[in-house]
Amino acid sequence: MNTTESIRNIAVTGHSGAGKTLLIERLLFEAGAIPTLGEIQRGTTVTDHDNQSKQLQHSVETSICSFDTDKTHVNLLDTPGYPDFVGRSISILPAVESVAIVIDASAGIEQVTERMLDVAKKREKCRLIIINKIDAAEEDLSGLVREIQQRYGSECLPLNLPVPGHEAVVDCYFEPKKTDTEFCTVTQAHDALVDQVVEVDEVLMNLYLEQGQALKPEQLHDPFEQALRSQHLIPICFVSAKTGAGIAELMRILTQLMPTPTEGNPPLFLNGDTPVELSEKADDHILAHVFKISIDPFMGKLAVMRVHQGTITPDSQLFLGDGRKAFKASHLYKLQGGKREEINGAVPGDICAIAKVDDIDFDSVLHDSHEQDHIQLKSLRFPAPMYGLAIRPTRRGDEQKLSETLKKIAAEDPSLKIEHRLNLNETIIQGVGAFHLRIALEKMESVFNITVDTQPPTIDYRETIARPAEGHYRHKKQTGGAGQFGEVSLKIEPLSRGEGFEFVNNIVGGVVPGQYIPAVEKGIRNILEEGAVAGFQLQDVRVTLVDGKHHAVDSKEIAFVAAGRKAFLDAVSKAAPLVLEPIVNVTIIAPSDNMGDITGDISAHRGMVTDATPTQKQKVQISAKLPLSELFDYQSRIKSMTGGLGSFTLEFSHYDPVPATTQQSLTKNYQVAEFAT
Repeated sequence: MNTTESIRNIAVTGHSGAGKTLLIERLLFEAGAIPTLGEIQRGTTVTDHDNQSKQLQHSVETSICSFDTDKTHVNLLDTPGYPDFVGRSISILPAVESVAIVIDASAGIEQVTERMLDVAKKREKCRLIIINKIDAAEEDLSGLVREIQQRYGSECLPLNLPVPGHEAVVDCYFEPKKTDTEFCTVTQAHDALVDQVVEVDEVLMNLYLEQGQALKPEQLHDPFEQALRSQHLIPICFVSAKTGAGIAELMRILTQLMPTPTEGNPPLFLNGDTPVELSEKADDHILAHVFKISIDPFMGKLAVMRVHQGTITPDSQLFLGDGRKAFKASHLYKLQGGKREEINGAVPGDICAIAKVDDIDFDSVLHDSHEQDHIQLKSLRFPAPMYGLAIRPTRRGDEQKLSETLKKIAAEDPSLKIEHRLNLNETIIQGVGAFHLRIALEKMESVFNITVDTQPPTIDYRETIARPAEGHYRHKKQTGGAGQFGEVSLKIEPLSRGEGFEFVNNIVGGVVPGQYIPAVEKGIRNILEEGAVAGFQLQDVRVTLVDGKHHAVDSKEIAFVAAGRKAFLDAVSKAAPLVLEPIVNVTIIAPSDNMGDITGDISAHRGMVTDATPTQKQKVQISAKLPLSELFDYQSRIKSMTGGLGSFTLEFSHYDPVPATTQQSLTKNYQVAEFAT
């Protein structure tokens, strides 16, 4: 069993094509964890073990592996690089102290590079930039470093430098030697690192600056970790996964400079709103967090977790969240890509997996004491689903199988959303992009053996109101015997965009008894979910219950649910209802020569350019806001305009009213479903 001090947990992220999978393969090989180097083209790498990744020759799943070297156990998490799968990369951040962002030297800074640097900073993770593919001798590595520093700050400093020709790198931190380098000098790079590190330690800075004392790496260790934790330093290193240049130096960086579980910023556990301080003792109460779910049709559910406190063994009795019944952790596994090795325990800081516990979900917290029932990790922010498809099973009778399969693929991917629109009798699968949905549908067919028919992508419209109004309804029903009676008067008013829903009870004198107030709110919430004018969720409205009547015998909960629904619909019809459409932030990287075509296309599709910044390689990064409805064929448009050299990412921005003609077509034939009483 490892010790906490010997463990390093590192997420390897970056844009698709940066070489993350081969870099990890090279590290595993050099550490002796695998006998030969695998190849992506042959589907033999450790981390691209699933069929979809092998077929695409790009990672679409996060994969966990590890190696041991120099008395250190390094857990590496290989993440997908496609922009559509950035949610899968974000989901594993609670498991690590460090995030290594891999940049392709020939491509420079790309969208996922930027996104993961930003997300890692917000989650207070230590960051390392790895510039890969330096074997391409013509690449301007000094220009790339300058661009990194311009965009992310002067705290981005090289730990090593490539030699002329890029066949090796020179250490600038541990044992700096005067050697020819591609740019800068070893002395300049070393001094810049030391200057940056000592700024976080006044005593060390005094020794270094005022007394002129040379500092050894051992003296710099603690302030180096502090500089990483406080975002005061983002080291840069150079490698070639293809030739092996810089790999030995990278392994030394990972094992000696990246923080242990006790040196990184503590995980953001909360008990209610109160931060939870974790114990470092291996024999303390257990606390573990599930950051990945994998479901196999034959093996069942596999939950991958990071142990944050205590030691889990096969005899451990664990509770799931606030569940009252414990289960036994009978089999614990260490993962090496697609292979499982049974282990006898996992200490604080380590990563392991547990199988066939059906109730475990992504983000579950496991523990062994009811004192920890309400501890949760601070929520992650995932990219909002941008694309949707209405689906139904191709084979009749597969409705239940489809429902079960959708639950499984949604359990594996927290950025997939499944919605059942009862009023439209539709099942909608929503994802970050068109490719995201394609991969999900292909997995449903190849892994779970269910095929679906799809309809054109749906837009996740919303509804709201533009002005205050009042509504009233009396529900009265007599069918022999006791009847139904409930009467409701309410006022509604718009809230600011994004504020959601607010219910206010202003009833005085008991004209609507207290036990029926929740029923009124329930009726209103039914309409919020179903939609009042076009069948989409209604939002950003405050409802105030102001008056009503009840009957001593005939009043029932169901009567006030019905009255609340109808009174709310009455008010909405008078409040200038609006249909809202999602507006997205679009980031485009394309050749500079195509900028005019791209900005013209944006204007022609109701969009607005917000920024345009030149980057390396005669490219430009264009930022714009557009309605999502204008972007479903954007992949082909951008390909046509740039000759296949342009790429883009989407991120939800806000909702705005649709054009009048669109609202008319969306509301024309919609009818609210009748409520059965």
